[in-house]
Amino acid sequence: MTDRYIAFANSNVGRRLVGAFGLPAPVRLERWSAGRTRPVDGALLLGGVGNLGEAVLGFSQRLTDAVYAAVEGQYGLPRWTAEHGPKLKAMVFDASGLAGFDQLIELRNFFQAALKGLDLCPHVVILGRAPESLKDPIAASVQRSLEGFSRSLGKEIRRGGNVQLLYVGKGAEDQLEGALRFFLSPKSAYVSGQVIRLSAYAGQVQDWSRPLVGKRALVTGAARGIGAAIAETLARDGAEVVLLDVPPAKDALDALAARLGGQGVALDICAPDAGEKLVEALPEGVDIVVHNAGITRDKTVAKMSEAFWSSVIDVNLKAPQVLTQALLDAGKLHDDGRVVLLASISGIAGNLGQTNYAMSKAGLIGLAQAWAPALGKKGISINAVAPGFIETQMTAAIPLTIREAGRRMNSMGQGGLPQDVAEAVAWFAQPGSGAVSGQVLRVCGQSLLGA
Repeated sequence: MTDRYIAFANSNVGRRLVGAFGLPAPVRLERWSAGRTRPVDGALLLGGVGNLGEAVLGFSQRLTDAVYAAVEGQYGLPRWTAEHGPKLKAMVFDASGLAGFDQLIELRNFFQAALKGLDLCPHVVILGRAPESLKDPIAASVQRSLEGFSRSLGKEIRRGGNVQLLYVGKGAEDQLEGALRFFLSPKSAYVSGQVIRLSAYAGQVQDWSRPLVGKRALVTGAARGIGAAIAETLARDGAEVVLLDVPPAKDALDALAARLGGQGVALDICAPDAGEKLVEALPEGVDIVVHNAGITRDKTVAKMSEAFWSSVIDVNLKAPQVLTQALLDAGKLHDDGRVVLLASISGIAGNLGQTNYAMSKAGLIGLAQAWAPALGKKGISINAVAPGFIETQMTAAIPLTIREAGRRMNSMGQGGLPQDVAEAVAWFAQPGSGAVSGQVLRVCGQSLLGA
C-alpha cells in the first residue's frame, strides 16, 4: 500500500512545508534491487579498538571498493574526514577491545565525526564480545553498555539509517562476512536497534549471488502477502521452493509455485493428520522450513470467545511445533537445516485486543530459544523474525488514524514492506547463518514499542 505521507514529505513542496511546521520527514528507504552485486554502494568507514576490525578488513573489498579508516594509518587504509571524504554509506566500529569505562569515549569520538558525513540510508554495525563470555566484570559491563549506545544511536542517526550490534563469539570471526553482507546492505533496510550473537560455525556460503543454491525450502502461508514475498526471495537466492497454504488458496498458490518453478501443497495445517500429509508431500525432505502461516482474531479478553482464542493458538503456535516435529521424526528436515518462525513485535511488547495473538507469537520466540540447543546437535538453527508494522492487505484495512500511528511509531517513521521481512528470513536461511540460533530479529524500523 502506498504511504502518501512519505511521498509528500519527499516532494519539493512537501519538504518545505514539513520543515516549516516541524513535522516528521521520513526518508524513503533504499532496498535491494535486481542486478545489484555489492552490499555497499558507496564508502565504508572502519574504526575502533579490537581485533575484529582486521577480520573485516580481510573481506572489505568484497563489500565495496571504497574503504576508509577513521585514524591515519589504521588498517593501512586512507583516512576519511568529513571535510574531504565521500559521503558514508556504511560504518563498522570494532568495540571488542574496549575493556574500561574510560575507553567508551572512543565511541563518541568516532561517531561524532562520522555522523557529519552521512549519505542517505547509511548502515552502521558495532562489533563487540558477548558480556557473558568475559571474566572481568568491568570489561563485561563495558561490552553490555554497547546495547544502550547502539539503540540510542539508532534513534539519532535519521536519514533512513540503521544501527546494529553484533556480539562475535570466539571462532565466529569467519561468519562476519555473511552478517555484514546483510546488515550493511539494503536487505536490512527496516531493521535497526538489534543485538545479535554470532557463534562459531563451520558452514560457509559458496556463491554470494545465489547463497541458497542446492537448498529446498518449505514456506507456509505462502499464497500471498509476506509468505509470497518470502518464497520469491528464497527462490531469487537459488532455493527450490515448496509453497504451502490452505486449500481455498490453491489457485493462487499453484500460480505462484509455477512462476517460481516450485511445488504447491494445499493443506490445512491444523488437521489431525497434517504432519503425516506434509511428510508424504516431501519425499526428498527439505533444508529450510519457514513457518509464516498465521491468523488474527482480535478481541479484548473480556469479550474473546473460546473459538477465537483456540484458533489463533492452534494455527500460530501449535501447528509450527507439530509440523516441525513431524519432519524431524521422519528424517525430512536435513542436518544443517534452517527453521525460521514468523513471530511479531506484538509478541514482545503486547498489543491491546491481541492477548491470543501476542501469546502465540511470544510462544514462537520461546520455541526458538528452547529448541535451539537440541537442534544444534544436528547443525540445525532455529530463529524467529518479529515484524512490526508491515504494509500488507491486512494493515490496509486498519482505520486511517490507527494505520498512520502504526506507521510513524518507529525510528524510521514509516511502515515496512513484505520484502523487508523476506530478506531477514533469507539471511537466517543461509548456510553461514547457522552461527545464529535461538534468537529473534525484529523487522520493525526500531519500533518505539517493546525492547
